[in-house]
Amino acid sequence: MLAIPLALVGPAVAASDQLEVDEISHSKNIEHVANVPKQGPLAGQSVYHSDMAFWGNYLFQGSYGGITIYDITHPKRPQTVTQIDCNGSQGDVSVSADGKLLFMSVDSPRSDDTCTSSASNASVPTAWEGIRIFDITDKANPVYVKSVRTDCGSHTHTLVPGGADRVYLYVSSYGPNVAFPHCQPPHDSISIVEVPLGNPTTASVVAQPVLFPEETGAGNTSGCHDITVFPAGKLAAGACMGDGVLLDISDPVNPRKITGVRDPNFAFWHSATLVNGGKGVIFTDELGGGGAAVCNEAIGPRRGADAIYDIVGEGDNRQLVFRSYFKIPRMQQSTENCVAHNGMLLPVKGRDVYVQAWYQGGVSVYDFTDRSKDPREIAFFERGPLSKTSLSPLGGSWSAYWYNGYIYSSDIQKGLDVLKITGLEGVSSANFNKLPYLNPQTQDNYKDTGNRG
Repeated sequence: MLAIPLALVGPAVAASDQLEVDEISHSKNIEHVANVPKQGPLAGQSVYHSDMAFWGNYLFQGSYGGITIYDITHPKRPQTVTQIDCNGSQGDVSVSADGKLLFMSVDSPRSDDTCTSSASNASVPTAWEGIRIFDITDKANPVYVKSVRTDCGSHTHTLVPGGADRVYLYVSSYGPNVAFPHCQPPHDSISIVEVPLGNPTTASVVAQPVLFPEETGAGNTSGCHDITVFPAGKLAAGACMGDGVLLDISDPVNPRKITGVRDPNFAFWHSATLVNGGKGVIFTDELGGGGAAVCNEAIGPRRGADAIYDIVGEGDNRQLVFRSYFKIPRMQQSTENCVAHNGMLLPVKGRDVYVQAWYQGGVSVYDFTDRSKDPREIAFFERGPLSKTSLSPLGGSWSAYWYNGYIYSSDIQKGLDVLKITGLEGVSSANFNKLPYLNPQTQDNYKDTGNRG
């Protein structure tokens, strides 16, 4: 592993547990180059900003109230292009490779599928939740073209390429109940939505594969929270309630479980990231559901953390082998919701580097190239608490992703932050990877040459 000058790592302002409300702290190798506050119809405190996708010079930021489209031609000066005012949590987003279609998850029962719908109840047979599809050919004037109901809604979704003329969406959802007509237990499945790119109005659910047939009617798994796919390797990794799973997606409409793992330190398997080339998986544990203060000494370093696994073996004999945990080393205050959340690999030459959101723990960058040792944080950015007296409101970085030289952080309350890593040995190699678009849960392969493979 390349040496990282330790002098480059360290707080620039104050220790995390000493920060004042909204005070910024960061390591010496990160610059905070821009912030765009929440705005317009999506500015309310309860309109949490959530996940992101990218296409060309555009960033799409989901929220519990709709989607904001930014022009990031100049990353230090993001410009709001338009907002899609379309309520329904939690607003997970992805974009088609041609930049013409935008997909949005809705995981709360609505009175109907329109953008002006009101809250309903999952026990009402006519209640709707699932996927919304927008035509974004004109980025300034998106058009809502189709909705697709999915069982138990769509907490998250993952775009899977299906050739030149279609894409598939792996819809993850959970929370079955015998009283819910569209969300019956055991719900050990996902919904697969097929979207013909030339005719998205015909999009429909084409499969509902059961990923845990051996547990039907029993076990801890009652749906998946998030799935990441590696199409080049015909592989996917899923965070499915009580299980971390590895899937064969050779036939994208019939994903098949290869193996799975459980961890007594994990409370809620939240997300999965496949290590470059399908060599391993990073699973995250959202202890406390994202609303608790768990980045402290009392909880410790192995709960509410990441677990890093290697994939060993071939074909159906592949297994997930645990290597190490990672959790941010900075103790947070009792009024800061903080736990492992969404992130992605940085395309750094010859190293395994990950950037990740930790809610009010901020944004962390860590190196896990040497699996025999504990990963170490090499850069960070965070704010002080939203409140010194209350754990409410929910806040902090929901997602943090690298895109063409910058880290973009979707902050639940503060809007959009843009960060730039500077002076960190080797990380500049990532700038050779210029991406035409990015859905972080649809992983490409980064070769050691520093070129996109």
